[in-house]
Amino acid sequence: MEFKYLITVKKIIETGSYQKAAASLNYAQSTITFQIRQLEQEFGVQLFERSGSRMILTQAGKELLPFIDRVLDSVDALTRYCTRRDGLQGTLTIAAPESLVTYQLQTVLQKFKEKAPRVKLRLKCMNCFAIYDELNGSEIDIAIHYDVGAYPKSVAVTPLKSFPLALVGSPQLSERERDFTTQGQDKQVCNIQNDPDALSLKIFQQYIQSKGIRLEADLEVWSIEAIKRSVISNLGVAFLPRFTVEEEINSGELVEIPTDIIKSEMTAICAYQKARWKSPAAELFLQILLDVFTKNIHQ
Repeated sequence: MEFKYLITVKKIIETGSYQKAAASLNYAQSTITFQIRQLEQEFGVQLFERSGSRMILTQAGKELLPFIDRVLDSVDALTRYCTRRDGLQGTLTIAAPESLVTYQLQTVLQKFKEKAPRVKLRLKCMNCFAIYDELNGSEIDIAIHYDVGAYPKSVAVTPLKSFPLALVGSPQLSERERDFTTQGQDKQVCNIQNDPDALSLKIFQQYIQSKGIRLEADLEVWSIEAIKRSVISNLGVAFLPRFTVEEEINSGELVEIPTDIIKSEMTAICAYQKARWKSPAAELFLQILLDVFTKNIHQ
């Protein structure tokens, strides 16, 4: 069914004839006749009948008119929404791990709120693997996380930036306990982490297993900031994105511990369902996200 055919129905009701409706819509009269016949075939009823010099709705046409009005009202509302000066409202749900939200997305979030103050921004801090699983048919509009595996073709994926990882410890840590390159060690030190399913932890665990390095039981705390405070207090070591500990390494509160990890980095990506309609807010967020990360890459 063509939406414009419904407009033609309303114009015939308004003007009272096919000829006047055609003149008003800048159509040939034959076009009006064709459109009404098409609708009548689709609906299986006659829409108009002649009454004197005017075309009026049949009883079936009168019964269909509320549905036609409802469709036209909905389309009119959608048109007003899309053609509004900014078109930015509603709720936008972004899923990302804590490290990216805290240290990499603040500029993006700030710029977005400046341009879209009426949009309710909902941030879900989640594990990368959980985000991967939930993006398929969930409430997430845009997923931003470290690459944990190929998405299906139904998901649009854009790489953002690769971030190096760093093993850090307290300056109080002994030289022996800082040795994470020698094979076959039992260390009186624990690994501090906040998520047993974090991608960085999986990389680190695979490494120490390959080296035959055995640590004390892991210490789980609730946030990256808490991890850093705990490492500074010499409660253990932590393997984190380097940008999260850059300031503390530069200030001497933490020391970077050498390792032989070959691929010591994680690549951040953004992803969204191709089939899901992207609101103006989602389009704006993606634009700002890519702009910010592109500038950071070239800096």
